[in-house]
Amino acid sequence: MPEQHRATLATVLKEWGRIGCVGFGGPPAHIALLRKLCVDDRRWLDAQEFEDAIAACNLLPGPASTQLAIFCAWRVRGRAGALVGGAAFIVPGLIAILVLAALFLGDPPTWVKAAGAGAGAAVAAIALQAGWSLIPPGWKRAPQQSSRRRWAVYLLLGAVAAATVGPWLVLLLIACGIAEILAQRVPASERRPSAALPFLAVAGLGGGGVLLPLAWTALKVGALSYGGGFVIIPLMQADAVDQHRWMSAAEFLNAVALGQITPGPVVHTVAVVGYAAAGVGGGLLAAAVAFSPSFTFILLGADRFDRLRDNRRVRAFLDGAGPAAIGAILGSAVPLVRALTEPWQYAVLAVACVLTLAARRGPVLTLSSAALAGIIIVLAGGALPH
Repeated sequence: MPEQHRATLATVLKEWGRIGCVGFGGPPAHIALLRKLCVDDRRWLDAQEFEDAIAACNLLPGPASTQLAIFCAWRVRGRAGALVGGAAFIVPGLIAILVLAALFLGDPPTWVKAAGAGAGAAVAAIALQAGWSLIPPGWKRAPQQSSRRRWAVYLLLGAVAAATVGPWLVLLLIACGIAEILAQRVPASERRPSAALPFLAVAGLGGGGVLLPLAWTALKVGALSYGGGFVIIPLMQADAVDQHRWMSAAEFLNAVALGQITPGPVVHTVAVVGYAAAGVGGGLLAAAVAFSPSFTFILLGADRFDRLRDNRRVRAFLDGAGPAAIGAILGSAVPLVRALTEPWQYAVLAVACVLTLAARRGPVLTLSSAALAGIIIVLAGGALPH
C-alpha cells in the first residue's frame, strides 16, 4: 500500500464524489478531472505516475476511466481509499440513471416518451463518434508491435461481429487477442493470456430465473469494455432485447442515451437493463456485478501495474483485441439504427451525425438537442415509436 501522499477517507469521499457528480462527457472528462485533482491541485501523483496509470488501466478489461478513478484513490489512501473513492465516483451517476430509468421505462407522459425517442435516435451517431475517435491513435501505434494489415483485419472483424452476431462478440475479441499473440511469436512460455482473460470465453449461463442471466450479462459488460463502454452495446442489446426480452429496442436506445447524459461511466447503462429486468433490485445487482471486476483488478493488482505493462503476452493480446473492440464500437451503430422505427428519427440521426462527426460536438449536447427535437416533433403531430 502506498505510504506517501496520503489523504483522509473523508477527503477521498468528498473529492471523488464531486467528480462523480460533475463527470459528464465520459472518459475524457473523467481523466481531465482526475488529473486536475491528483496532479495539478493536490500533487498526490506526479505527471509521469498519472500517465503510467492511464496506460495500465487501458491494458485491463473493463471501463478504463472507472479503473483510473479507483487506482488514483488507491494511490492516495490505499485499499480503503480505493473502495471509498470508487464507490463515490460510481454512486451519483447510478442514482441518477435509476431515477431516470423509473421515469423513462414506466408509463411516462407523452413528452418524456418523445424526449427518449429523440435522444435514442441520436445514439448511433454517438457510437460512431466514439469509435472514430479511437482509430487514429490505434492506427499510429499498430506498427510498433503488430502490423497495420492485421490491425485493419481485427477492426473489420469486430465491426462485422457487432453488427451481426452480438451475443458471440466476446469470443471474437478473445480470438483476435490470441491470434495476435501467435502472430507476434511470443515465446511458448508466455503465450497464455493473463489469468484475468480466459474466464471470459464461457459462452453463457442458463437457468436461475431473471437474476442469474442478468448477473451474467452484467459481468460481461464489466469485463469486456475494451476501448470504451460502447463496445458492449451489441452484447447488451442481444441479451436484453433479443434473447431475454427484458426491454424493447426503443427502450434500449433510451437506456444507452441515459448512460451518456448522466455523470459517471457509460457502463451505468447496464443498470437500466437491470431495472427493466427486475426493478430497482435488478438495477443495483447489475451495477454491482458490472463494476466488481474493476475493483478486483485494482485491489489485487495495482501494485503490479508496472509488470502488467511490461508483460508481452498481455500487450500482444490487446494488440489484437483492441482494434476488434474499436470495430465493435463502430459496428454497434448498425443494430442501433435498425431499432429506429419512425422516419423523423432518421432525420434526427442525420443531424446528430453532423453535430458529432463534422461539428465535433459532445454527446451531452447532441443527445439533449435530439431529445428536444423529439419533443417538438411529437407535440407537432409526429408519431411515437411503436
